Amino acid sequence: MKNPHQDQFEAQPIGSPERARTADIWRTLYSFRHAGRGLVWALSSQANMRVHLVAGVVVLVAALIFRFSAIEFALLFVCISIVVAAELVNTALEVLIDYAWPERAPMVGRAKDVAAAAVLLAAIGTAVVGILLFGRHLVH
Repeated sequence: MKNPHQDQFEAQPIGSPERARTADIWRTLYSFRHAGRGLVWALSSQANMRVHLVAGVVVLVAALIFRFSAIEFALLFVCISIVVAAELVNTALEVLIDYAWPERAPMVGRAKDVAAAAVLLAAIGTAVVGILLFGRHLVH
């Protein structure tokens, strides 16, 4: 079902007071479509994204099997969400850089490396949290 206000909303400049006042459920749902499309594209085209998501699901299932407390489960979920979000930002940055600078440039490569390092740091932090939480359950 198409939102009758969609065309009017799309025509309003981002940041305009008129657009801000047009807050309704249809506009919000419409914006989720963009996010869903981006997530589906990232999952279909980025191997690292699939690895992070599958690993996260496996860890969460294992946490259920080990009967993690709600707080432990929530901590794992937040950590995994941070890794997946970092991977999405990294992917968006890489796509944008590849589009804007198709030729190789040292500073462009450095920006991509820094974005990848952010994902790595988030993944290492999440692994440490996972080791601490699972270790506690395995020792007891």
